[in-house]
Amino acid sequence: MPGGRLTQQDRQQIALGLADGLAYAEIARRLDRPTSTITREVMRNGGPAGYRADLAHRATQQRTQRRRSAAAGRAQAAAQPYGRDAEAVHQYQEMLTTVFMTSGLPKMMSRVLGALYTTDSGSLTAAELAERLQVSPATVSKAITALDSLELIRRERDERRRERYVVDDELWYQSMIRSAQDNARLVETAREGVGVLGPGTPAAVRLENIARYLDFVGEAIMRAAEQARDVLYTKAEGE
Repeated sequence: MPGGRLTQQDRQQIALGLADGLAYAEIARRLDRPTSTITREVMRNGGPAGYRADLAHRATQQRTQRRRSAAAGRAQAAAQPYGRDAEAVHQYQEMLTTVFMTSGLPKMMSRVLGALYTTDSGSLTAAELAERLQVSPATVSKAITALDSLELIRRERDERRRERYVVDDELWYQSMIRSAQDNARLVETAREGVGVLGPGTPAAVRLENIARYLDFVGEAIMRAAEQARDVLYTKAEGE
């Protein structure tokens, strides 16, 4: 049987096998791997119902990186402000990145956000991001373009006219407002469907129920975002 670690392609095949309801033994046979390898892989990465190939692959990479970066983390400790532990910061950044991925963002977009949110300034240049993430500037640029289109970052110029990418409190307020606006568009579309499908028909009733639900949720989001906005700019007690 072939040795070595599972590849990302192997993990995609495992995810497809689980989705098709295949037994671990059958998935293992198709990959020419021991059944125990497949069982261990699935159980340590969310189980049959929660297994995702990209997250499983990332988790394996993280474990490998943690083993290799202990010495590097100690070397960088002196550069960490406020007496932070460099390795602890690195591990937290990886955890935050995984949470962003779990929420649906692609890997590189999540890595960029993880890096930005763990800096005190909340801003980095493309060159700084490429260095921190050990990727090419082109890779960073592609992720930045996607994040900018979703309004998850903000662009600005510093005193040296370099473009910086920023995350700040205002982005969370804008994100909630955008969510409410998206809901409003869904409500409008659902109600258009009621007219097309015929009021009172089963399909139309379903769409009307969706519209009423999303209408209520959208109004609640908008109201809560406005009421809670001050929280973003109020210092916590003791600061």
